[in-house]
Amino acid sequence: MKALVQNFTTQLKEAKAIADKAIISSSQNIQNIVITGLGGSGIGGTILSELISDACTVPIIINKDYFLPAFVNENTLVIVSSYSGNTEETLSAMQQAISKKAQIACITSGGKVLELAKQHQFDFIEIPGGNPPRSCIGYSLVQLIKVIVAKGFADKKLFSDIENSIALLDKEHIAIKTEAQKIAGKLVNKICVIYSLGTCEGAVVRFRQQINENSKMLCWHHVFPEMNHNELVGWTTKNDNLVVVTFHTSFDYARTKKRYDVCKPIFEKYSNGVVDINAKGESKLEQFLYLINIGDWISCYVAELRGIDPVEVNVIDHLKGELAKF
Repeated sequence: MKALVQNFTTQLKEAKAIADKAIISSSQNIQNIVITGLGGSGIGGTILSELISDACTVPIIINKDYFLPAFVNENTLVIVSSYSGNTEETLSAMQQAISKKAQIACITSGGKVLELAKQHQFDFIEIPGGNPPRSCIGYSLVQLIKVIVAKGFADKKLFSDIENSIALLDKEHIAIKTEAQKIAGKLVNKICVIYSLGTCEGAVVRFRQQINENSKMLCWHHVFPEMNHNELVGWTTKNDNLVVVTFHTSFDYARTKKRYDVCKPIFEKYSNGVVDINAKGESKLEQFLYLINIGDWISCYVAELRGIDPVEVNVIDHLKGELAKF
């Protein structure tokens, strides 16, 4: 897993080359967009929706279940994202999209999704397979950007932002790993409480997932300002097993930052400490990818400190095996 994280910018370069060659058709009368996918395949949709939320002119729904919303019809763009191409929930949603005559585009490395895409002549982009889906977010996210730009719902500037992100991560590579190692030492065998200040919840969700899968630890996340209206009230008892990790970008809203300034002393009082991670970069994409990369490194270093294999996901394999019996 560390080797895969090490090669993140190489993956982004390869993903950009794939996107440059991909041919995506134009769409007609799109009134809404649904991105359907789960886990490492689905998180790209969450991140993309935040990246373009201030520019996209139609609603974007992220679907992580067997079923599509009832509103999906011929005026819906459904983007199917499944790394393996065999995710059963995503295949169920894809079959519904077909029956509802939605306009469909697929991102996958193969499997049934690719087979259906070819059979029905849907737009599709094939990405390299063979690795854990969570390690291939660069491939999937870049192709999502390709589709959404080609369909006319995001600015082409996102492609130059990819190149700038690669340059940033290469430049900051040593500093990112050094900071990640220091942070990992504070998190090992603790329960992480992860907060976003509203602009990068996708990166926070990604970090939670990486702590779950790579570090094999439970944690939770929430987002400002929503947590101020519920979870904040739970901070009443000292618990040295908790460590708060916060993700910050330069796009955080001023009043949200003020809310955090008020809350931080509360977190410090009732936890074992607070770790603030500040994104670097100019664009949203640069900053999101910076946070994703440092989060990935942290999860690997925590696994290393715990003496466990970050790649193994035996419990998920067991779940799939039991489901296959039905």
